[in-house]
Amino acid sequence: MENEIVLSLERISKEFPGVKALDSVKINLRKGEVHALMGENGAGKSTMIKVMTGVYPKTSGTISLNGETIEPQTPQEAQEAGISTVYQEINLCPNLTVAENIYIGRQPKKLGKIDWKKMNLDAKKLLETLKIDVDVTQTLDSYSVSIQQMIAIARAVDMSSGVLILDEPTSSLDGNEVEQLFGIIRELKKNGMAILFVTHFLDQVYAISDRITVLRNGRWIGEYLASELSQIDLVTKMIGQEFKDENSRAFRKSNEYPQTTFVQMKEVTKKGVISDFSMNIREGEVLGLAGLLGSGRSEVAELLFGAQEFDDGVLYIDNNHIKKMFPQKAIKENIGFCSEDRKVSGILADLSIRENIIVSLQAKHGWKRIGFKEQQEIAEQYIDLLNIKTPDADKKVGELSGGNQQKVLLARWLVTKPKLLILDEPTRGIDIGSKREIESLILSLSRKGMSILFISSEYEEMVRCCDRIIVLRDRLSVAELTEEAISENNIMSAIAGEVF
Repeated sequence: MENEIVLSLERISKEFPGVKALDSVKINLRKGEVHALMGENGAGKSTMIKVMTGVYPKTSGTISLNGETIEPQTPQEAQEAGISTVYQEINLCPNLTVAENIYIGRQPKKLGKIDWKKMNLDAKKLLETLKIDVDVTQTLDSYSVSIQQMIAIARAVDMSSGVLILDEPTSSLDGNEVEQLFGIIRELKKNGMAILFVTHFLDQVYAISDRITVLRNGRWIGEYLASELSQIDLVTKMIGQEFKDENSRAFRKSNEYPQTTFVQMKEVTKKGVISDFSMNIREGEVLGLAGLLGSGRSEVAELLFGAQEFDDGVLYIDNNHIKKMFPQKAIKENIGFCSEDRKVSGILADLSIRENIIVSLQAKHGWKRIGFKEQQEIAEQYIDLLNIKTPDADKKVGELSGGNQQKVLLARWLVTKPKLLILDEPTRGIDIGSKREIESLILSLSRKGMSILFISSEYEEMVRCCDRIIVLRDRLSVAELTEEAISENNIMSAIAGEVF
């Protein structure tokens, strides 16, 4: 029956100690449809999937499969009920054959032993129905990541009675591989499969999806027909902001603009991360990178700092050709990097403010140790400069507020006297007062000649701080905004693929 609901989640809430990750959310997956689940980082998408697949027990609400209430307590229970999941990271065994991977734990037996002939024949027939042409007797690692992803889907389909969840299945695939995967998804639709598709790529959502559910901050925002929801409306619902032009803008006119180039990236590519990306960063400018999560903005920062290595392209720092970049070399080249997740890859929570501030400078100095007295003087200088709220420099950073932790990270890099400071979400999760202090510091540093690469999900603050903004969408640079063109509306239009 058309539009028949296969899996339904109603009023689902999930609470962890001190955190309500899901607050009365819902979704209905229908037979023969692809339903996209959309939302920014922290929206609750992963938690919702884990609840429906038995990884997390729900706090409240109802899950129904084919009209009957279910309570999956483990992924295996969800699997047995008919809900299969394929994750971004392929969870198969590369040293086993394709057939073994498809039927691992479910091998057909004959006289108490594995029936290899039947298993290989069944695997071949299954893959043929999905138009996947591979030798099932070859080991999985004989094939590309895209083929492995399709084999993972084939295994999930064979184990499912009607629901398939695809969690970021295209993140490591190129354009041709994505289209090949979409061909399989379309076949599954024809066969009546209900498919939940999770991705950050807007073009892919509209290429394959029939319906879209949007979550934001753990709450249900709405369900929409993909054909009736414009991309700019989707982005607005995901982010939850009404976009308007900001009067207080930092851009400089072309006649005031810095002319000396410090960084040049030319046609930089890393498969599954960014394609043919080029940018120049001038001395003393604030260059913004705007885009949704997954657009490639943070990855550009990591490639520039050497936290990731690019496959192709050219990088120049201060007119010097850099054949291979890595973090220690980036520090030597006078580049600092405040990463997106200060708790995971930023602060050293159990160390003192002094130790956190001094760590990058010590790395730059190499074996020559910085004495305690000098460390203390440097720490106190930057505590005063950045107005870090603390009784002394020996307080553990993990005991500070989010805003003060962020200031410590800034101090860590400022003490190295960088020519370029990369700031990835420097104001996320901190109070308004600290945000304004950091924004003022960004402008002050740039006007004194420091280059800033500024990444933020808050486009209002990008408009306030940036001289120039490059907009990324689906791992590609799609627009560059300067002077009067810098506005929230224009950033959003570029992200949504609209011409402005």
